[in-house]
Amino acid sequence: MKTVIVSGVPGTGKTTLSKKLSKKLDYYYFDVNNFIVKNKLYEGYDKERGTRIIDISILNKKLINEIKNIEKNKKYRGIIIDSHLSHYLPKKSADFCIVTKCDIKELNKRLKNKRYNKGKVAENLQAEIFDICLNEASERRHNILVIDTTKGFNIDAIIHKIGG
Repeated sequence: MKTVIVSGVPGTGKTTLSKKLSKKLDYYYFDVNNFIVKNKLYEGYDKERGTRIIDISILNKKLINEIKNIEKNKKYRGIIIDSHLSHYLPKKSADFCIVTKCDIKELNKRLKNKRYNKGKVAENLQAEIFDICLNEASERRHNILVIDTTKGFNIDAIIHKIGG
């Protein structure tokens, strides 16, 4: 079973891409944010940043176990893991890491449409400018495919590149 992780700054199109890939490939779609909330895998809430505080090592252990459970099912050909935290998984847990990117002006619009506060918009724009998700995925030596979602994307071309 193939495991594809989709990471990137919030607002860059991870969920849209992940859902389209999972549907087209008949892969299991796994939303890490829902998994975190459902399993209470957060240590608290950072009010200033408007985000949950996550222990990545605990999250990774739980995610790896969940991936193994999904693989046992045999109902799906693969799994798509959707989260700006998914690139923290170890390389051995993923066959491919897709990092979504977006033009800064477009990302600014998207984040404002999500009603993010000014501080959170600024933080995420900086993360995109400095390629934080891409650099962290590279540090973990993932097999990376970068997809610019500014003007959409070609799902068939992406599937071809990941060998779907």
